[in-house]
Amino acid sequence: MTPDRRTFLRGGLAAGTGAAVGTLLGGGPALAAPALVRRRPRLTHGVQTGDVTAHEAVVWARSDRPARMLVEVSHRPDFARARRVPGPLLTPGTDLTGKTFLRGLPAGRELHYRVVLADADRRSVLSEPVTGRLSTAPRDRSDVRFVWSGDLAGQGWGIDASLGGYRIFNAMSALDPDFFLCSGDLVYADGPLQETVELPDGRTWRNLVTAEKSKVAETLAEYRGQFRYNLEDAAMRAFNARVPMIYQWDDHEVVNNWYPGEILDLPQYTEKRVDVLAARARRAMFEYTPTAVRAHKNGRLYRRLSYGPLMDLFVLDMRTHKDANGTNDSPTATEGVLGAEQLAWLKRELRRSRATWKVIAADLPIGLIVPDGSAQEGVAQGDGGAPLGREREIAELLSYAKRKGVRNMVWLTADVHYTAAHYYDPSKAAFQDFDPFWEFVSGPLNAGAFGPNILEGTFGPQLDFYRAPQTPNTSPAGGFQHFGEVAIDGDSAELTVRLRDIDGTALHTRTLTPR
Repeated sequence: MTPDRRTFLRGGLAAGTGAAVGTLLGGGPALAAPALVRRRPRLTHGVQTGDVTAHEAVVWARSDRPARMLVEVSHRPDFARARRVPGPLLTPGTDLTGKTFLRGLPAGRELHYRVVLADADRRSVLSEPVTGRLSTAPRDRSDVRFVWSGDLAGQGWGIDASLGGYRIFNAMSALDPDFFLCSGDLVYADGPLQETVELPDGRTWRNLVTAEKSKVAETLAEYRGQFRYNLEDAAMRAFNARVPMIYQWDDHEVVNNWYPGEILDLPQYTEKRVDVLAARARRAMFEYTPTAVRAHKNGRLYRRLSYGPLMDLFVLDMRTHKDANGTNDSPTATEGVLGAEQLAWLKRELRRSRATWKVIAADLPIGLIVPDGSAQEGVAQGDGGAPLGREREIAELLSYAKRKGVRNMVWLTADVHYTAAHYYDPSKAAFQDFDPFWEFVSGPLNAGAFGPNILEGTFGPQLDFYRAPQTPNTSPAGGFQHFGEVAIDGDSAELTVRLRDIDGTALHTRTLTPR
């Protein structure tokens, strides 16, 4: 078995990278102890890291007032020989949030970091530090383990501290994953909360309710408040400090089932233009999530992250380039869910990838019918025949991958609020020009549970497993909350998927051998 890299480093930063880190991070002694003053800056919502690669990472924090963000990085939890990274000035212009970009990190190592704030006017006045840790991606055939899920605080189910809050984060943390893939709907900006909800068994669900969560989000301040709300949960904050996140968005960051150009016909909204709402939501999302925005043209969300020779992760954006929800049955459509630019990028990057596994992080499932009233929200459109509408983009991608010899694709998603495993078999499909592959669905994190949805036969999906409640919008107290785990063995290169429940119990396991 390949040695586990989740162990503390036994010396300084890795040979050949320590000098680079010292130069890029500024070097210097460890941060001084906080000044003993009555009023000093305070970190309000913990710390987060994200988009961690072999040599780079993003650290996120928020202050209670204008302050300079400072980050220390060390191979040791006592921060001996720590390297200091000066971060941005946190101002009201970003709602006092900020990101510090770490570069020149050693690959495949566990690192410790801590964030301190320096008062904007009195730089010697420092906040109490908040610590965290991260694991950088490997360059060799080390084991890789991560978890994924989506959908948080949806359908009226927010933080109930008496029931453990977002306790699913404790179960995910117990697996000690390298990172968490958020498959969308990290917030429900369109889902106001009530203080109490009566449960079928006679108990009462008691939501923490903030001003921003008492109505649908429309203003920038209200969208920011959606992200702040989730960070009030102690389990999620603790998880964020231990496990980096790779984030993609879906619809509820803006409004249910939205698409560009949509005009809302909903009485609860005074701003009807979805493009205006999406721009505000997008800004709040970039401010409050640890995405490496600066690394991507026009702040685009689709990106590829590499984890050594065993895995490349392709994070898709199936919302920004989406066409209008309708019958979704055009026989000539060339775009609809990915868009021409993203589809070309995905083809190119898949062709170039030399990783054993190509994991596709999709915020919408491929073969499940997802209705939007009488229209279609998802990729599938229900007739089970030749690809139509948005299915045509997926068909083009799959046939291209077959022609170019792209092997070992695995698709991961959430969205539909239950968990399932689907095997796409060309021998049982209406469209057969593709190699077989698996799609795994898991969620929600803390939202109403639904399902199952109907599978559509265009790409021949076969149901291998599912778990869903009998009653729509079953509360998290009913236990139908889920996440998935992916573990890749460094020696055999086998990829194992486990679909787990709210307490971390494995419900279904599937091990895949690479072709």
